Amino acid sequence: MSIHTKTPHSPLSSMLGAALVLSLAACASQKAPATADVAVSTNAVENAVSAGAADLAPEEITSARAKMMQANQALAAKDYARARNLAAEASADAKLAQSKANTAKATAAANALNDDLRVLREEVDRANKPQ
Repeated sequence: MSIHTKTPHSPLSSMLGAALVLSLAACASQKAPATADVAVSTNAVENAVSAGAADLAPEEITSARAKMMQANQALAAKDYARARNLAAEASADAKLAQSKANTAKATAAANALNDDLRVLREEVDRANKPQ
């Protein structure tokens, strides 16, 4: 015959255990998204630079880089909320820089095409002029 002894669990110990598990989960979830957000902002800055933002949207890309560096510093200091906020701002600035760069390139291409069309029309007009 075996005797089973149960350790009584009070509602307080159950709540403390649940609170501990939740706080550990919260700490883990706070770090991962901050790291991911900083990585996303780094990628956004790199994409903007590849699109020509350094030349075509220098103010916006400079702001994005500064905020990205601050986000990395906040991440290193384990200030995850600040890191996430700065990473989001850096991503927004980088996307704006990329959009401005793409717009500037599209405008330049449209202007070049219009110039080519104008030259072509002038040549057609000259060729069709009675002599």
